[in-house]
Amino acid sequence: MDAVVGGGGLLLLPALLVAVPGMPPATALGTNKLAAIAGTSTAAVTFARRTKIDWAVAGPAAAMAVVCAGLGAALAGAVPPSAYRPVVLVVLLSVALFVVLRPRLGVVAVPRRRTRTRTRMVVAVLVAGVGIATYDGLIGPGTGTFLVVAFSALVGADFVHGSAMAKVVNAGTNAGALAVFAVTGHVWWLLGAAMAVCNIAGAMVGARMALRRGSGFVRVVLLVVVLALVAKLGYDQWLAG
Repeated sequence: MDAVVGGGGLLLLPALLVAVPGMPPATALGTNKLAAIAGTSTAAVTFARRTKIDWAVAGPAAAMAVVCAGLGAALAGAVPPSAYRPVVLVVLLSVALFVVLRPRLGVVAVPRRRTRTRTRMVVAVLVAGVGIATYDGLIGPGTGTFLVVAFSALVGADFVHGSAMAKVVNAGTNAGALAVFAVTGHVWWLLGAAMAVCNIAGAMVGARMALRRGSGFVRVVLLVVVLALVAKLGYDQWLAG
């Protein structure tokens, strides 16, 4: 799922916290990042071998994402989940409405958005490499989904190429966050390594599935993931505990 459109943290983080009672949230985040970087890197390589990636946007965004995600991870313990959940819920609902009300978004590439002005390129790099990357370091669920929608809306990528670019940037966010969590001792290396092996296998299957089935398939998965994220965060906000 994560290789197709993002949202893997929606499954991995709760699974870690349930499987290992008492695991500190920061350790769950750090261990998840070890598994996630293996998956996103594998998906990025798989996409790069089979489709064209807009490196002029994805490259700078990924480089900035390493730093900004690291800063987000450093602040992860200082921001309580209750402070950002309502904001993320509103953003996710906005994304769902945006995709539903624009049925052609991401289904067909719109190259003129990419070539009409460099401003869109700069905005896409900043949104992905600074804004979304910082969010990923802080908590992360939905990062890949936000990246896919951002690249489709801002530079006219279809969802397959947007997903390919998202994986490159997401590998950068995971690297930056993992470095900070590792330095602060919040990574369980053996558990994370075992998860990474499975993540690599899933990433290869997911990326190839997205390439084979096309943007229409990715769009459906994106909407499902967004709605699942809304349900999960809504439950955590109002019903859990």
